[in-house]
Amino acid sequence: MSQTEKLTPERFPHNLRGWVLRQILFSLWLICITTVILAFSFTSGYDLQVEGVALEDIRAPHDITYVSGILSQQARENAARRVAAIYTRPDPRIARQQLNRMWDVFKFLSALRADAYASVEQKQAWVLSVEELSTLPGGSINTLLALPATNWNDVQVEARRLLDQVMRQQEIRAQDLERVKERVPALVPIDLPQDEATLVAELVQRFLVSNSFYDETATEAARQKARDEADPAFRTWRRGQVVIREGSVVTDLDIEALEYLGLTPAKGDGLDIGLIFLISTLLTGFLGLYLHHMQPELLDDARLESMFVLLLTVFLLLARLLIPSGSLLPYLFPGAAMAMILATTIGSPTAIGGAIFLSSVCGWISDRSLGVTVLVLLGSLFAVLTLPRYEQTGAIFRSGLLAGFIKGLTLLAFSAAEFALNPFSVLLNSIVCVVGGIISGGLTLGGLFLLAYPFDLATTFRLVELSSPNYPLLQRLLREAPGTFQHSTMVASIAEQAAERIGANALLTRVGGYYHDVGKLMRPYFFIENQSGLSNPHDRLDPYTSAEVVTSHVREGDKLARQYRLPARVRTFISEHHGTMQISFFYQKALQAAGGEVGLVDEVQFRYPGPKPQSRETVLLMLADSCEAATRARRPQTPEELAGIVDYIFEQRVKDGQLDDCPITMRELSMVKEAYIELLRGVFHPRIKYPDGKDSALKKAEDEQDARALSLSKSKKVEDKHE
Repeated sequence: MSQTEKLTPERFPHNLRGWVLRQILFSLWLICITTVILAFSFTSGYDLQVEGVALEDIRAPHDITYVSGILSQQARENAARRVAAIYTRPDPRIARQQLNRMWDVFKFLSALRADAYASVEQKQAWVLSVEELSTLPGGSINTLLALPATNWNDVQVEARRLLDQVMRQQEIRAQDLERVKERVPALVPIDLPQDEATLVAELVQRFLVSNSFYDETATEAARQKARDEADPAFRTWRRGQVVIREGSVVTDLDIEALEYLGLTPAKGDGLDIGLIFLISTLLTGFLGLYLHHMQPELLDDARLESMFVLLLTVFLLLARLLIPSGSLLPYLFPGAAMAMILATTIGSPTAIGGAIFLSSVCGWISDRSLGVTVLVLLGSLFAVLTLPRYEQTGAIFRSGLLAGFIKGLTLLAFSAAEFALNPFSVLLNSIVCVVGGIISGGLTLGGLFLLAYPFDLATTFRLVELSSPNYPLLQRLLREAPGTFQHSTMVASIAEQAAERIGANALLTRVGGYYHDVGKLMRPYFFIENQSGLSNPHDRLDPYTSAEVVTSHVREGDKLARQYRLPARVRTFISEHHGTMQISFFYQKALQAAGGEVGLVDEVQFRYPGPKPQSRETVLLMLADSCEAATRARRPQTPEELAGIVDYIFEQRVKDGQLDDCPITMRELSMVKEAYIELLRGVFHPRIKYPDGKDSALKKAEDEQDARALSLSKSKKVEDKHE
């Protein structure tokens, strides 16, 4: 329940037809306003095709960062292309094979050189018939055939050595084979004659082949690994940034950006008004069921239910205005303000339900963003859960600031990927979230001030105002009924201390105590505390008239409270502080007049109109009022006598059923009883016997001084706490 105003539980409204009609009207209003907000949150799509021409500038409707599939694929392919082709290591078997082949060819050539019967032309033709030597120049063939045996042997040895050296030490790929052949002449020893060196180089060149080959499997595996390790490509758009300029040719990349921004026909027009209406109905239905189970008394109070619907409507419109607008305004949205206002005026369950409804709509109008939903919801929940017991100015700002910090941290969590790319922007948005929390605190204070009078709320600020001795009604009570004023301040101070001990609303209890007997202003001299030095008018009245005069101070007090525009929650202290108790003195007097015949006396006429106390605060005042009056009347001389008086009052109120409708526990009643005994003992302690006949006057002066001191000290303590 709210710390400032607890609702009277009425599970069964008196006017059921009016209650049902009100629920239908409020539900239809929420469904309609939510439907309108959701329907206008969709941006119409652009029907563009690749290779088409943009007819206007197309701008981003909101901030967005996404992984571009097209750019990411390009990045993967670029990474794969940067991987060099992988080749096998030089194969020594190929070198050995070529050496053996050279050796076989050289044996053939040696036999050819030794053939004495073949002509030179025949020998030349046979040399060219060898596959490797088919392109050997004629000059080299002549040199080969004309060399002396010793020189031919040197050519064979050097050719085999050079072929072995090149084939074993170099990695020869197909594309590099010609380059390697071109380097062979430079590797021939310079001590060979030129013709022999040329022959060696040409022979070796013709036996050189590739010894390292392209490994397709290994190369593709390396390229796939490079693709897998490539970083995704992010694209970031800020609200209002031009995505496609007028007159430019549309590319695949442009179409992808439009899809992510929700600017294509498929995304922009797919949700029709029927689906939006269904979503609005489901949200409203959830809210209604939630409130029915968590805080049903709200639905029975037309005034507070109207305020709830009004606040929800205002913040829904504010969300529609801010969240789709600009890059910073969404983070400035003060959604926590609505939750704090509802928590301090109606109760935390209602505030949480309203926050869930509002955050769901905020996420939807922000392109169905879960991040925005969580952002608004967490900020509101933390603001509600950290609200102080009383809505003090500094404490409300602290709760709003904490809500802003939570939103900022949540934003950082959702923007972890973007933070690496654009840390300044993310930090700026988080700072704006904190500023939005501070604004929420200011809006909460302003909202409480504006709503207090139209919706009759007993906010802390209004209660502090009512507790001032300069308030007109209290001034009247002080001037026209000083005895009642003294009694009221005494009772208020005692009840306030008890409220502090059991965790009830102490400030509300004190203010209710100040005004609970204002009805006595109409006939102050009919009440004993205002009869100092005067005769008692009840001595001249019959008991029925006296009872009517005494009970009328409740009705007349309520009229005065309404005239001075006291909040309804304060007025309950006037009507409930006597409950339906019996005015026993006049009832007994009527019985005596009837000769003791109970049947001749209408006992109902000697009871207060009620109702019985409905809250812990009003029952505390009832008990304090009775205990203070009884103690003042009987003047106990010992602590035991005082405790006996308080015990009797508590026992009688319980027996009479005055506490039946109040949500107070026996443990709390025990704590209250101890508090009253302790406080009353300090006020009504036994006095010293004074000489010269001044005993009565001095005791009375001391009583009044003690009462005023206690009242002023308690008042100043609470007022200092709220300043």
